[in-house]
Amino acid sequence: MSITINYNNMMAHKIGDKGFTWEQIVATKKQAIQALKTVQANRGLGMQGWMQLPHADKAEISKIKKTAKQIAKSCDYFVVLGIGGSALGPTAVFTAIKHLYFNQLPKKVRKAPQFYVIDNVDPERMNALFDIIDIKKTIFNVVTKSGATSETMAQYLIVLDMLKKELGDGYKDHIVCTTSQNRGNLIKIAKEEGFETFYIPDGVGGRFSELCPVGLLPAAVEGIDISAMLKGAAHMDRICKKADLKSNPALITAVLQYLSMKQGKNISVMMPYADSLKYIADWYAQLWAESLGKNKDKEGREIDPVGQTPVKALGVTDQHSQVQLYANGPFDKVVTFLEVGSFRGDTDIPQGCPDVPDVNFLCGNTLSTLLTNELFATRYALTKAKMANYTIKMDVVDEYHLGQLLYLFEMQTAYAGELLGIDTYNQPGVEEGKNATYALFGKKGYEAKAEELNNAPQDNQEYII
Repeated sequence: MSITINYNNMMAHKIGDKGFTWEQIVATKKQAIQALKTVQANRGLGMQGWMQLPHADKAEISKIKKTAKQIAKSCDYFVVLGIGGSALGPTAVFTAIKHLYFNQLPKKVRKAPQFYVIDNVDPERMNALFDIIDIKKTIFNVVTKSGATSETMAQYLIVLDMLKKELGDGYKDHIVCTTSQNRGNLIKIAKEEGFETFYIPDGVGGRFSELCPVGLLPAAVEGIDISAMLKGAAHMDRICKKADLKSNPALITAVLQYLSMKQGKNISVMMPYADSLKYIADWYAQLWAESLGKNKDKEGREIDPVGQTPVKALGVTDQHSQVQLYANGPFDKVVTFLEVGSFRGDTDIPQGCPDVPDVNFLCGNTLSTLLTNELFATRYALTKAKMANYTIKMDVVDEYHLGQLLYLFEMQTAYAGELLGIDTYNQPGVEEGKNATYALFGKKGYEAKAEELNNAPQDNQEYII
């Protein structure tokens, strides 16, 4: 498989009554198989268009590669303007595959533009970007399916104004759009302006969009092998169709997380032991939280709220900040370790401090050995404390394995949502905040929401210090 799942530490033989017996899992098998059948039957339908992405049209991939090559040659800086999945996915893939100090490398070593993702509207961050890039040598990728994403479109307006002032009519060559082909504001703007445009399929939501042009274009610009990513995802897709809990990694992990939620474990900790995978935890946090945090079932009926709160941790860094809680705190968590079998480089720990045994014992080893041993030790400590955990191990962090990992998490999320009986693809809680923002700006059509905000209970000064 190249990616292996070890869930021994979720089972009763390792963590006692905090884990599960195989009989408990088998008791959920009928429900699990129905979840699999429902998800697979809806492949490509509604908001499950993401399931088709690993099998993308070759002509579309060829166009992405060709344009990406032109972009890479024509600019020194490539900046993604987006938020949510439009930013988290490209950031996670770039950090996983490229040099961890990529932007600081000389251009002759990088062989690609410096890469930045601006995913917030903090004015200090936006201003800081313009302090380090030359806008005349920058291409901006504006990513929003609807073209109504306030944060992204505000960024677009700022960049557009600056480009026009600096370049006159040449501004059009510095913007590439990724948006819906059929509806929304950005596609209208792109057509009117003549911007190069790539399309987000209708059935692909932001948090499931990394394997479409949202993520593939930035990756290709930076020299990442997107065909290998898709090949890895397609491999995982085949495996995740299997109606056998012991050979379907997405289904078994979805079942284990579902049973854990039923047991009151409402926190999901993602802990990669590799700096390259740090932002996979950020990407996963959106995928898991937005998809599963619901208080209505698929028919829109009120239910007891479901879902798990995702928490990001990094091994070994967060052994010194979070693991105390995981080892001795409440049994309300499932920890997912991400392990790398072989690092792309290593560093020897040289001989030294012979008179200091507390230091000298490290000598003659490597940093990868230290990291791997610390993972083993942390996993052992949590298991000894009966804290549920399982490990996903990648042979190596490359495009093929990364494609597998991304698709595995997407399938796990789809199956978990089906087990919970909720709509995995809506996000009413997010929409409420968006609508309130529109109302605060006096956007037409949101007068009722503005009135609601005006009538909301006011703060009591007695509770403000």
